[in-house]
Amino acid sequence: MRARLAGALCVALLVVTGTTAAGVTGRGRLRFTVTLSPSVAKAVVDGRAYVVVSRKGDSEPRDQIDITGGVPFWGRNADGVRPGRKVVLDGAGGTYGYPLKSIASLPSGRYSVQAFFNTYDTFRRGDGSTVKMHMPCGDGMDLFHSPGNFYSTPRWVTIDQRDPGTVDLTADHLIAPSQPVPAGGTCQQGNPADSAHVKHVKIQSPALSKFWGRPVYIGANILLPTGYDPNGTVRYPVEYHFGHFTTNAPRGFREDGGNAFSKWWLSDAAQRFIVVEVREENPFYDTSYAVDTPNLGPYGQATTRELIPAIDSRFHTIAAPYGRITSGGSTGGWMAVASQVFYPDVYGGTFAGYPDPVDLRREQIVNVYDDANAYDTIREWDRTPRPDSRTVPGDTNYVNAQENLWELARGDRDRSGGAWAMWEALFSPRGKDGYPAQAWDKPTGTIDHSVSAGWKAMDLSAKVAAEWPTLGPKLQGRVFLYVGDTDTYFLNTAVELFQQRTDALTNPSSGFTFVYGRAKPHGWSPYTVQQWFQIYADYVAKHAPQGTNMSGWRGPRVLPRLNTAGGEIVPPQKHVGLPR
Repeated sequence: MRARLAGALCVALLVVTGTTAAGVTGRGRLRFTVTLSPSVAKAVVDGRAYVVVSRKGDSEPRDQIDITGGVPFWGRNADGVRPGRKVVLDGAGGTYGYPLKSIASLPSGRYSVQAFFNTYDTFRRGDGSTVKMHMPCGDGMDLFHSPGNFYSTPRWVTIDQRDPGTVDLTADHLIAPSQPVPAGGTCQQGNPADSAHVKHVKIQSPALSKFWGRPVYIGANILLPTGYDPNGTVRYPVEYHFGHFTTNAPRGFREDGGNAFSKWWLSDAAQRFIVVEVREENPFYDTSYAVDTPNLGPYGQATTRELIPAIDSRFHTIAAPYGRITSGGSTGGWMAVASQVFYPDVYGGTFAGYPDPVDLRREQIVNVYDDANAYDTIREWDRTPRPDSRTVPGDTNYVNAQENLWELARGDRDRSGGAWAMWEALFSPRGKDGYPAQAWDKPTGTIDHSVSAGWKAMDLSAKVAAEWPTLGPKLQGRVFLYVGDTDTYFLNTAVELFQQRTDALTNPSSGFTFVYGRAKPHGWSPYTVQQWFQIYADYVAKHAPQGTNMSGWRGPRVLPRLNTAGGEIVPPQKHVGLPR
């Protein structure tokens, strides 16, 4: 579902005393200062400064940040920062932290301390908005390791709560791109190296470049079937497998056949498909969700009208809907379903697992339209925190407030690179300030229903139901969803609502298939990857035009068996829901 982050809002009231503690100087309230060293920072920058503290020295403090079990950190926006100028993180407004709500709560002790600075670019977008955000560069929006950002060498400091002082930190390291930037080009232009079966495509998107006001690229990692002949005549069906940003080979393929899937893919038993994994990081997240939105821009258009034609022109694909299926899990599961729903004339069917919320009456367990608060269930005399992540036995890993407030400490205006921020960027209308409209108040969780009502435009369940007279003939029998009934992030609840709504559709009936794994967590699948390709092959063959020659890509037809290891599985031919 996500590379998950955690957070708690912290208006840092940095009140500590002391001048005798090692590494702490001056008098007054405890403060941290972050200075960009002129040796690495060559120009004025905008962004967000952080300080991270840890009692452990086995790794850098920035690598120890997490939702649970993570170390304290605080962040503050800082625009127009000149090399050599200090950014102060103290008790003044605008400093936020997690998991401690204030630096004043930091106990006395000896800490490994590190400064970090996340740089923001200014985007003058085609919609008239001007926003400041960090543009990733082949890192998938990994904030604390993203090229263009600065950090300091960690050093040990002793803090005595009885004495005030200032801890001065200098960010003297610049994170460089992992791949060389072409001369005169932009950071996004590079491509990973090709191999015999794995190829890469990257194009500049006219639609995205116009929206963001600068060159923006979109790419794909492509796995070719064994026996593929670039000069041949065989056309292959395509699996568009969606997920998080990666430069790895699709489906974990290895040229040396070093795992079960690779051995099968290179064997005569494999179905011959081309696998495409879209690669399109953006300033909000490590993927775009592959649809057009007010805040991210026309990623659906860029994918379906620009990238796919480029792939079809270069490789021997079946360039027709019946030959294109979508798949993915978690974030990729939502993308797979959304691509089929929004672009039914491009794709011919979807096989999606444990998707991000497909019915926003349950964004995890928040009903964004009716609930008063995203963090708590509120009653007259008490309130109960809403869980965010759970174990199959029922233990809570962390609650909604933790992750949302942790994201706020990483960045306001949905600039954290976190899952909840990305969902807001995906579902919300554009706000008056050019950033996503805030569906709830971040410190308190109070939902603004005037904003959340606008989420229905991107609510897949609501869209399918509202547009069924048009979508029905194009989608009937083309949606296959599977999820564990104890999904770690409660995503099964939205799938169940989606099933209830679509099972009630008529003229035509939906014919959608839903499969639930009994007592299965996030990531459960009823089939192995190899078995999925057998299912795909049968599906494409069933929907191919009469008389289509499939001998060039169809492998031996072996009926897939349900992967029953570890528990009961509901057979896919049965439409099973959990009634409410």
